[in-house]
Amino acid sequence: MTSQSTCTTCPYCGTGCGVLATPDGAGGLTVEGDPKHPANFGRLCSKGSALGETVSTEGRLLAPQIGDQPASWEEALTLVAEKFRTTIAEHGPDSVAFYVSGQLLTEDYYVANKLMKGYIGSANIDTNSRLCMASTVAGHKRAFGTDTVPGTYEDLELADLVILTGSNLAWCHPVLYQRIAAAKATRPSMKVVVIDPRRTATCDLADMHLAIQPGTDVALFNHLLSQSHAKGVVDLAFASQSLTGFSETLDTAYKTDVAVTGLSQEQLSDFSNLWVNTEKSVTVFSQGVNQSDHGADKVNAIINCHLATARIGKPGCGPFSVTGQPNAMGGREVGGLANTLACHLDIENPAHRASLQSFWNTPTIAERQGLKAVDLFEAVGNGKIKALWVMCTNPAVSMPNATKVREAISNCNFVVVSDMFATTDTARLADVVLPATGWGEKDGTVTNSDRTISRQRSVFPAPGNARHDWQIICDVAKHMRFSKGFDFSGPADIFREHAALSGLAAKLGKDFDISGLAQVSDVEYQSMTPVRWPVHSQGKVPNKRFFSDGKYFTADRRAKMVPVTQPHFPQELKPPLFRLNTGRIRDQWHTMSRTGQSPRLNQHYGEPFLEIHPTDAIQHGFLEADLVKVSNSFGSVILRALVTDRVRQGQVFAPIHWTGETAGNSVVSDLVPPVVDPVSGQPDSKSAYVSLSKFNAAWYGYAVAVQQPHATTNYWAKAKLADGWQLELANVNTPESWEGFARTLLRTGEAQCSSLFDTSKGRVRMAFHCGEQLVGALFVDRSPVQMSRTFAGKALGQSGLGVLAGRPSTVQLDPGATVCACFNVGVNTILAAIEDKNLVSVEQISTTLSAGSNCGSCRPELAALLSEARRQLAAE
Repeated sequence: MTSQSTCTTCPYCGTGCGVLATPDGAGGLTVEGDPKHPANFGRLCSKGSALGETVSTEGRLLAPQIGDQPASWEEALTLVAEKFRTTIAEHGPDSVAFYVSGQLLTEDYYVANKLMKGYIGSANIDTNSRLCMASTVAGHKRAFGTDTVPGTYEDLELADLVILTGSNLAWCHPVLYQRIAAAKATRPSMKVVVIDPRRTATCDLADMHLAIQPGTDVALFNHLLSQSHAKGVVDLAFASQSLTGFSETLDTAYKTDVAVTGLSQEQLSDFSNLWVNTEKSVTVFSQGVNQSDHGADKVNAIINCHLATARIGKPGCGPFSVTGQPNAMGGREVGGLANTLACHLDIENPAHRASLQSFWNTPTIAERQGLKAVDLFEAVGNGKIKALWVMCTNPAVSMPNATKVREAISNCNFVVVSDMFATTDTARLADVVLPATGWGEKDGTVTNSDRTISRQRSVFPAPGNARHDWQIICDVAKHMRFSKGFDFSGPADIFREHAALSGLAAKLGKDFDISGLAQVSDVEYQSMTPVRWPVHSQGKVPNKRFFSDGKYFTADRRAKMVPVTQPHFPQELKPPLFRLNTGRIRDQWHTMSRTGQSPRLNQHYGEPFLEIHPTDAIQHGFLEADLVKVSNSFGSVILRALVTDRVRQGQVFAPIHWTGETAGNSVVSDLVPPVVDPVSGQPDSKSAYVSLSKFNAAWYGYAVAVQQPHATTNYWAKAKLADGWQLELANVNTPESWEGFARTLLRTGEAQCSSLFDTSKGRVRMAFHCGEQLVGALFVDRSPVQMSRTFAGKALGQSGLGVLAGRPSTVQLDPGATVCACFNVGVNTILAAIEDKNLVSVEQISTTLSAGSNCGSCRPELAALLSEARRQLAAE
């Protein structure tokens, strides 16, 4: 890399990978993994590798917007401050709310929390991290007395047994998956167990896959606890000295009926024996555990097993939550949740509140918990919240019962949104949209899943009149006449205050302490290298492993084992009801406002889909690529059928990423009920019950266009290509004029039209040229269109000769759908190489085509393709 490279941190998952970003001189970036960063040591996943394709300012909001009109910052700030001030004066501080994001930097988060809890005097600030890891926070606090993550990434490599439960690590945290895979390759005796109702890409690494019935994690880990006791691996001396609640928890575990898991006695025995005989065990958990109406109990069931066997506070041991967002941990540290105070202080504790108010020297302090996310938007809907500020997130898509959330936001008296774009589903509902900077422009810190604080650094200046989130928050505070507490000179100034406050929290018995960084200069802050907390004022602690001394952050310094019971719910669902599981896919992030800008990331899965078991598909008459209407009492969506045995009968899976910007009638959160864990307030996003029916369209279509298309059909899904856009379509009505429809859809203007019609088969094909260049094409059929989408997309901006054929000539190989996004390698290219070069291993595919040689998250798919190709060759 050149001297122009900037060391920064990836803005996606909570792995917190280091990135070396170098401007290419044309407005873009070249991106590589930072070999010195302790999270990734140079590795990057497909999303991180494509960061350079996502920094365009095209479509960005570059000035404040009031209504649909541009405004000056002074106009916007004055309006926002006045609306919040008058609302508070007339209706009290609890009539306003902030909804923030795990993608904010710590410094942004800190001033937002300070403004709401210390100056407005309400705790009505919650975060989209409530949707991904609040159950972990609750479980940690119940067990340890504070929200302490005891594990580190090194433990994943030191363990002899890694249990992955509710975590598709290969797709959602690919770099951590690769660290485990590398450790296992070096030390084959290492065992990996995956606990997941679905067979995911992560199972490729597993020695054992336990496909439990959804929601039965408590029963499984209670069984593990009782077996630990029965087989003599409970550490009774440790329990006597360092635990409370041991006997009650063990009694509850013995009473649990493990049969509800659906696992065989052989599977249960193999799993418990592996656990019992392997002291160095790490249990990694994520959304499959957290996103539940009893997620906190699941977390404590896992922690109970580690506490009872003293497998905590030691190398290669412990329960380990991996967070979904880049700064979910930083948000926890600054009190970004409605039920916490800054630096892990407790809002219920009068001494903590008084100390924080004194430190901040504020006129007030929040005295009780605020509204958690689901309750917050319910309060917006019923008019209790009259002014709402949404920062760096898209709740109109991501919240459960999203239809009602959109209605609530639309009807709120006053809504402000801070975002990079004014076109998100949430920003379109706002009264004021404030232009914020994004990754590559922001400057501050983030904390990853193993408590490592890293710097995000700016590579580009802020575009247009966009401002950093911390600046926007401080400017609004000043306009609300709170300038005394918000006169910061920059993010380093905020960080110093945050670090100093952590020293006060440590004196009050809390775990979070970075007071050793409270005196960093601006220069030292700018050059700060990754550091894992705690960092005490008396110097960095060489052993940062929590709980190695058997002491915890409870009043009696003992950890608490929490008796948890398995809830009862229908285990066997009969049609028409299916249990809907939701989650992420490999190459997209949240609601795709950034990853959707990368053409290569759109080629793995280019539209919303529903995984359905082959037997269920046959029974319902669904064919591969049919459109399925998925419905319940909360809403309905239309998704593309993906028939696969990755899911079990009676269960279906849909990804969460598509929005009203990127697809029509496909916001999966519309189906998710607003049911929450009573302890954590985290929504249950994994157990909606839905019915399925075929969406019978009059016609199906596929289109490509140079201009961004504008679709109004019953179903549509668009994705960015290298030279334009692609669009999947379906509708119940047929246009009177196909050419008029196509021109409006593809925005072709006066382009010359060439067309082919086969009325007997209902086929229409149109190509539009401006001069010698193809600017758009539409392909229509009575069934889902079969053609080479790669071929059509690559024809844009070219002569487009032969495009109406829908596939390349026989001398050209259609690469097919992308399997390896890092190197843009398609399925047909891989299958051809397997056959032509007689490839017999994933390593040979990787050597020949580079596929799977970067982040490795496509390696399970490569293995599946190889296996199927070899099977077919053997059958011939």
